[in-house]
Amino acid sequence: MPSAVAFIVRIAVVAVSLWVATLIVPGIDNTAGTTGARIGTLIVVALIFGLINAVLKPLIKTIGCAFYVLTLGLVGLVVNALLFMLVGWLAGGIGLPFAVNGFWAAFLGAIVVSVVSFLLHVLIPDSIDER
Repeated sequence: MPSAVAFIVRIAVVAVSLWVATLIVPGIDNTAGTTGARIGTLIVVALIFGLINAVLKPLIKTIGCAFYVLTLGLVGLVVNALLFMLVGWLAGGIGLPFAVNGFWAAFLGAIVVSVVSFLLHVLIPDSIDER
């Protein structure tokens, strides 16, 4: 069972990755007014993102296993984009000022979040991250 520190580090990594996505991907916006509100929004969206990826992604991979094999995993990019759109929709639904506008923004945002998360996890020692 991961420790509280590892959980916090993972949420922080996703929040930073989401922040980078808001900076470089047109159509992904965090419109909170203050810096503190923006950080809070990113943390809550990171929690939503983690919950969706923990619950839905394995289910979708299991059900759509044949599509992953047939497309050599490329359908995973589409699945990640759709899950990212779901995160944006849920965030907007609970009143967070975080928006994902369209499939292509979600597609690019999912790639950015994945790459930045990977790079950050490479930099973080395994003893802290517990991966």
